[in-house]
Amino acid sequence: MVNPPQAPADPSQASPRAPRMHGGWLARGAEGRFSVYVPRDGEVLRWTEGPGRRFDGPDALGGRDLLPFLAAAQGPDRYVHLIGLRHTGTATETGEPHVELVHSVQFQTGRPNVEWKSIGHSNGTAEWFGNPALAVDGQGRAHVFVRNRGGGVSARVQKDAGGWHPWWDLKGGHTDRNPVAAVTGKGLVELYISTNRGLRRYVQHDPGAKPVAEAPVPTSVTQGTLTAVTGPSGHVTLYYLDGHGRVCVWSPGRGLAPTPLAQGVGEGPLTATGCLIDGYECTLVAQCDPTGVVSLGAFMAEREDMGLYWSPSGPPVLGPPAMATDRDGAAALAALTPDGGAVVTRQKAEQGLALAPWTRL
Repeated sequence: MVNPPQAPADPSQASPRAPRMHGGWLARGAEGRFSVYVPRDGEVLRWTEGPGRRFDGPDALGGRDLLPFLAAAQGPDRYVHLIGLRHTGTATETGEPHVELVHSVQFQTGRPNVEWKSIGHSNGTAEWFGNPALAVDGQGRAHVFVRNRGGGVSARVQKDAGGWHPWWDLKGGHTDRNPVAAVTGKGLVELYISTNRGLRRYVQHDPGAKPVAEAPVPTSVTQGTLTAVTGPSGHVTLYYLDGHGRVCVWSPGRGLAPTPLAQGVGEGPLTATGCLIDGYECTLVAQCDPTGVVSLGAFMAEREDMGLYWSPSGPPVLGPPAMATDRDGAAALAALTPDGGAVVTRQKAEQGLALAPWTRL
């Protein structure tokens, strides 16, 4: 089985204007205001929504020599967890720089974040093997997953009383360098990866427990394109591109085998979220076409039989947008522009899926 990779994703080779972004870097706080987080010039910048939906900033959140990568996720408490990568200042015998993972949290919208702290690397002092995935479980514990030297997956999880458990080796091999983590309706974390053998899911059987690998599912996957969303049933659904450029869907919790949904508009990664359209719970999927223009497709949540139909929106951007919902279930989107800026838009209160004009931060 051939699982072709998407474009190189090593953040040490990325442009500061085109960082690799994972997860919820557009985040809604407990009081309803949104924040946008972007790694730039070795640190993380944050824009914060104020009155009239206008964003203030950017504010520098530190990080010290971060690589152009950021993973972000929230739990039920709406705290924003951030994971970055940075060089340690040492190198391997071949000259490859060692990297470490660093973690920070913002507890309140617009307030300072806590100090960035290293959580190391699953292989100790090691070079870059992949970009971490991040999820926050129903108890507010961060779960970090990263590809290790052996090509499998390792995980590090926060303890209830503070601090972190040691790195857990979840095994596996020939793993996608960009795994995807999600949280079920029961607050349990699931990890989704592609390998040279197809797709694989790791599941938790108890809160905070070590995720367990299930048997791989043979199918064609373009590595680096995975995204996941939790539907109204509480089950996670994975979206990805297959080797023929088709958007496919897999939801093992619902008994849904890998199934083609629609032809993709491009070859790069997807993003997805749930939102309300005309009062119905829907899934919104986004991908960029070859010119960088975002295309959006929506259908009733967990009704993949309805198909997916694309509509372009906004200016050319760098990668698919981060997507979230406001308190009323309407979609909000943020994307990076080719000149290093950021743009945002919101779903309008009218029939169908209609977006306001994209606004530059």
